[in-house]
Amino acid sequence: MAETDASADTVNATIETAAQPNDNSSSDTATSAPPPPAKPESKRWADEEDDPPEEPEKKNDAPSTSEPEVNVAELKITENKFLDDPEDSNISAVTTGDTPYTSASSFEDLNLSPEVLKGLYVEMGFKKPSKVQAITLPMILTPPHKDLIAQAHNGSGKTTCFVLGMLSRVDPNVKAPQALCICPTRELAIQNMEVLQKMGKYTGIKAECAVPTERTSAPSIQSRAPVSAQIVIGTPGTIKKWMSIKKLGVSRVKILVFDEADYMLAKDGFQDDSLRIKKDIERFSPHCQVLLFSATFNEIVTNFVSRVIKGSGNELFVKKEELSLEGVKQYKVYCPDELTKIEIIKSKIFELGENLGQRIIFVRTKNSARMLHQTLVEDGYAVTTIQGALTVEDRDKIVKEFKDGLTQVLISTDLLARGFDQQQVNCVVNYDLPIKYTSGPRTHDPEPDYEVYLHRIGRAGRFGRKGAVFNLICGDWDELIMSKIEQYFNSPVTEVQNTEEAFEGALKSAGLL
Repeated sequence: MAETDASADTVNATIETAAQPNDNSSSDTATSAPPPPAKPESKRWADEEDDPPEEPEKKNDAPSTSEPEVNVAELKITENKFLDDPEDSNISAVTTGDTPYTSASSFEDLNLSPEVLKGLYVEMGFKKPSKVQAITLPMILTPPHKDLIAQAHNGSGKTTCFVLGMLSRVDPNVKAPQALCICPTRELAIQNMEVLQKMGKYTGIKAECAVPTERTSAPSIQSRAPVSAQIVIGTPGTIKKWMSIKKLGVSRVKILVFDEADYMLAKDGFQDDSLRIKKDIERFSPHCQVLLFSATFNEIVTNFVSRVIKGSGNELFVKKEELSLEGVKQYKVYCPDELTKIEIIKSKIFELGENLGQRIIFVRTKNSARMLHQTLVEDGYAVTTIQGALTVEDRDKIVKEFKDGLTQVLISTDLLARGFDQQQVNCVVNYDLPIKYTSGPRTHDPEPDYEVYLHRIGRAGRFGRKGAVFNLICGDWDELIMSKIEQYFNSPVTEVQNTEEAFEGALKSAGLL
């Protein structure tokens, strides 16, 4: 279950946002390569074993032996323009104490610096705050800077909220870490660094990316100078390692962000590492503001989180029935066998999808990813695949090719289910439906992973755009999982017959043809 942070190595990338060229090239992706044969695979972030699982990887990192650069200057994001919220975006905010908050109708209402405003308008192409930004940014930026638990729809602009919060709270004249953002995967940490780079381009604020790598050509982390950048974004194992060897000081940290906070604080996620980091920071900086952002918070995690943050924190939640994105049409297709699933991928998702944008096919296991990739490639279809057993260099290359538009169809385990932002994706296929990980054999009463399902479909229809999701249902087991998902979200999913006419009709109904 270790994300990619189980790697023994780390990456150190420094950006000075005031000095970056306006470069549209990208370097944030990976290629398909077989996993190292030296040791058996264990469950990593977002991958589930086909066979009975082995012992989970330990999340304690060994000392780093390398420290090559992630070339953040070459990273690239697409302009978002105005972030349109879903029509059903019924956000309810709960504030505590007597601090008054006024929803921001423009970014000027937030008293942001001219340098940050320039980044928002010139680099990001924003016009005005989205709904979640209008509500949460005053809570983040208004003294006494209370803690915040914020849940909002996928693609509604949550990243901008905490990136703006970090940029606005730090002092560029203080050469020490003042803001820390922790993410569950390497890919998400680098993506957040992209946003920070563009938004903070004119501020003079420095940032470092603390993520794993398997390269061995650079000097070790122990030989480098302590981190002097004002903002650090990274994964929990690497962040904890840097702190433990005294290279990342936290005595001046003012703001601590957990992205995908429900997983970061879940018992089967990174709860131990996250709480250790939070506790170590609060020993030296007891008034550090904690921001928790995610599209999903189940009841167990919500109850736990409410005990973790300070009692005077603010909350923002969306009812689970309202979380399914309005612009994304969900469909289910009944398949008699696995071969039919593959034929649907070939004849519908590839052939009918030639005039569509990019597509992501989600599978449950690394073995399923390899099998589907091999079958499609052998039949002449162009597809790339990403899963946790690949090297970090390969993963970077695959994501880069996809974000640069060099590949149109990407097979992925749930590694990219959370937070992955590619606005050209308008079609998601659930080749396998997500279920909660169990250590035993397949049960007759499977428990769907409702949060992962929601995150998956959120990869399509980013920022209010149109999108379609096709769930491939094979057998009674899949049918039961799909039924539970429909009941949980109180949202019936339309059945589509396995015909070209039916798929064309579904795509037209979704506004994609």
